[in-house]
Amino acid sequence: MSLHIAASKGQIAETVLLPGDPLRAEFIAENFLEGAVKYTDIRNMYGFTGTYKGVPVSVQGTGMGMPSMGIYSWELITQYDVKNLIRIGTAGAFSDKLNLGDVVLALAASTDSNYQHAFDIPGQFSPCASWELVEKAYEASKATGIRFKAGNVVTCDVFYEFGDWWKKWSKMGVMAVEMETAALYMNAAYNDVNALSIISISDNFVTGAKSSVEDRTKAFTDMMKLALETAVK
Repeated sequence: MSLHIAASKGQIAETVLLPGDPLRAEFIAENFLEGAVKYTDIRNMYGFTGTYKGVPVSVQGTGMGMPSMGIYSWELITQYDVKNLIRIGTAGAFSDKLNLGDVVLALAASTDSNYQHAFDIPGQFSPCASWELVEKAYEASKATGIRFKAGNVVTCDVFYEFGDWWKKWSKMGVMAVEMETAALYMNAAYNDVNALSIISISDNFVTGAKSSVEDRTKAFTDMMKLALETAVK
């Protein structure tokens, strides 16, 4: 049992989906997994293990922000031997070509965070997805017809920022902003495991469109299905 996850060895699968919202974890367990069993509810951050198409899959809430993602993904990797970590979260788009509900694969994650200093890197590290999971997601997309767009996102520490700060990231071709992916990719790289962030667009900085709270928890099923299909490839 780790500090933040009340599970015994063997209760968590080698592949874990990581929604920030614990209620999204519960929704996935109830609607997509067979025989799902809750293995943790510490701090109401739910974790479940079940099967999808006969393959063991876990889903673990991580909370919001890089520090929280850093804690949960680190414990899953180092104390529960998880090998494949797939974030399923939401993001704000920097382009009017991205609509609410569109699925984005984060091939890389720029960041304004100091999180990387924990690794004592003598330079600027560029966190990126694992090709093995990207390839599986592509195959899953072809099999299911669930389309996605792929590119760079930016992982920020601050949710409520002011002014047109996002336009500078957009100018560099960054597609959207979220708050967890860079930490996940750094932890995975350091520990030599696979990670991929599959994101649904929940807001748009250009058009002003916003998803409801209910939609953020339950409506982005294309993202969930693509992640699950990727998990069992």
